[in-house]
This record gives sequence, C-alpha cells and structure tokens, in this order.
Amino acid sequence: MNDRAFASATELSEEIRDRRIGCVELLDFYLARAERYNPALNAIVVWQVDQARDRARAADAALVRGECWGPLHGIPMTVKESFNVAGLPTTFGNPLWKDNIAAGNAFLIDRLLQAGAIVYGKTNVPYMLADAQSYNEIYGTTNNPWDPARSPGGSSGGEAATLAAGLSALGAGSDIAGSLRNPAHYSGVYGHKPTWGLISTRGHAPPGIVTPTDISVVGPMARRAEDLDLALRALAGPDVLQRAAWRVELPPPRHRLLSEFRVAVWASSALCRIDSSVSELFDRAIQAVARAGATVDAAARPGIDDEEHHRLFMLLLRAATASRMRDEDFARQQEIAATITDERPRCGGARCHSVAPRLGQCQ
Repeated sequence: MNDRAFASATELSEEIRDRRIGCVELLDFYLARAERYNPALNAIVVWQVDQARDRARAADAALVRGECWGPLHGIPMTVKESFNVAGLPTTFGNPLWKDNIAAGNAFLIDRLLQAGAIVYGKTNVPYMLADAQSYNEIYGTTNNPWDPARSPGGSSGGEAATLAAGLSALGAGSDIAGSLRNPAHYSGVYGHKPTWGLISTRGHAPPGIVTPTDISVVGPMARRAEDLDLALRALAGPDVLQRAAWRVELPPPRHRLLSEFRVAVWASSALCRIDSSVSELFDRAIQAVARAGATVDAAARPGIDDEEHHRLFMLLLRAATASRMRDEDFARQQEIAATITDERPRCGGARCHSVAPRLGQCQ
C-alpha cells in the first residue's frame, strides 16, 4: 500500500476504475499520511475531511452502479489556498482576509469536481502569493520534505511539499512569474504553466477582484509528467462567457517518436547565468535527445532579442501585480522606485531583492 503514496494519479485512477482500491480507502490512506507527516511540513493548512469522506463514499457507490464521474473519479487531492472552495477560507496569506470565507468554488475547483476528484484540503502560500518561499502570518512556514530546514519554494510551495511527501495524489497551483515552476523545481515534482486563458482564473483572486489578470494563470501540479496531461485535459476549457466562442480541440501530434522531432536548444544567456550543477544536467539531457536521433539545433532563436523580451515581461509583470496593491503600498513602491538610479542595480542587487517580493513577483 505504501507504494501508492508516490504512485501517479494516472495509475491510481486505473486502480479505482478496476475496483482494486476503493475511493474511501485511498482517501483515508492519504489522510493517514497527512496526519503523520504534515505537522512537520505545515503544507496542508485548511481541511474539509468530512465533506471529502462523504464524496468518496458517493464515488464508491457510483462505481457499484457502473457510473464513472470522469477521468479523476475518486482521486484525493489538494489545491493551493488561493483557490475559492465553498465554505473554506481564501486568504492569500493576508491577515486582512483571514475571515474571508468563499461563497462558491473557483472555476478550476468546479472542473476538478466535474472530473470526479475529491478535494480534501488547501495548501500554504506566501503573503499575497508574492515570494519564492511559503510563509505567512496566518498559517506559518511550510518546510521542504527533502530537508525541513529548507523551503519548498513558492508561491505554490505548500502544494509542492504535499505532493513531494506523498500526502496527495494530485495538486493545483497558480503562476505569474514562477509560482508553479519554482516550487516544482525546489521540491522535485512537476508543475505546468499553461497558455493564458486556457484555464479560467475565475475564483482565484483577492476579495473584490473579478477580472482576470494579464499573464497570470492556474494549472496542475503532480509527481509524474503523465499526470499533468491527465489533469490539463480535465481543466482546460472555456468559462461561462466564452463557451460560444471557442473550445479545446487540438490536432493529433505530427510525430510520435523523439527521433522524428527537431529540438531547438538555447543553453545560455547573459541575462540568466546558470550554475554548473544545473548546466551539466542540461547538457546530459541534450545529449540524450541527440542519441535518440532527434535533430538538435543549437543556433535556432525566436525573432526577438532576449533583453527586449525580458524588458517587456517585467512591464507586464509589474502592471499585473501593482493592480492588486493597496493605494498606500503602491505609493510606497513609487517612492522606492524614484530612488533607483543607473548606479544602483535594478536586478540582482540588495535593493532589487528587498523590493521585488513586495511588488509581487511570483503568484
């Protein structure tokens, strides 16, 4: 049974459908692990155990009747604290909103439920989702299961730690500047930042915000790459107002074998120096692709300069995150920005690192 702690959601969904494990049995298995390991991690910070067990019982009963709710039927999972789940708090780690109880579900939550998932908890985040760690004054600090003295990253750090510790079968987070990818990297799991708009962000916003934020997305997290595909197929699709305009209908892949693909490699940039411990692994991956027979091109580049690309990204990022700030906080950031000169580093220096988290770099 312990093997199931780190099994893929794809494998678990097959076991459920084949009646090799019950939905209640699997939920109780993960809850027992959470009871044992979560106190040291502080990854899951909001719970709805009774509701989850009721849904798991109903999922088992549905299978007895020959019914399947969808590709995630009976899969126990957690989601990032910033998603609205009806009846549970949504705080974004901000003490001002510690009593903010969601009246309804986020779009992503409804899609998960429609696919048959069982959501039993919400996971920790940094204040306003704006850091590469996961601490806030409401729920405290989340630790990395590989080394509790280290961070699992952020802002979807609680979700990454939960998956890495085998406390949940699948997860969901959000990303504007690394909040799915950064904690996935820190914690040894997978996170996917989908194309903007592919999954509606409705219900993933601070109280009073109803319009989507540019470049901000929500997406799946998992222990296995195959589970990202499973989850994305369940989550992707138009929201209420877009249903008449578009639908997800991708053409089949042009190739099936890696040897049939062309692979562009962009291994270095003056804007983004890579540590040798990372670049050596990157080189090994490229060599493996080449040995598989793919055509590797180290000179192919998009038609935009990387410095210009970075400048445009930062403009979009700051426009998006500044829109969430209180007036007094925005005024303070303007004061700080006015002190920056060409002699003071704009990125990478002490001033940059002290300002960036408050501007909201992760999400």
